[in-house]
Amino acid sequence: MREVLDNYAGVLEAGARLSIHPDSVRRLIRQGKIPAFKFANKWLIRKDELEQFALVYDSRPGRKAMLF
Repeated sequence: MREVLDNYAGVLEAGARLSIHPDSVRRLIRQGKIPAFKFANKWLIRKDELEQFALVYDSRPGRKAMLF
């Protein structure tokens, strides 16, 4: 089971990767910009999808990015 979870990032890890606050990650998830699902009351994001999003994401205000 641990090997499966190693393929996913939580909100804190995603925030660190994107250099934004975890609340901003949650907002992007709610807006459908980052695909994620809830498991045991925690958001999980596939690491490969997070990396794809990170390539196009600009954390500066007013910049828009979407994975799909």
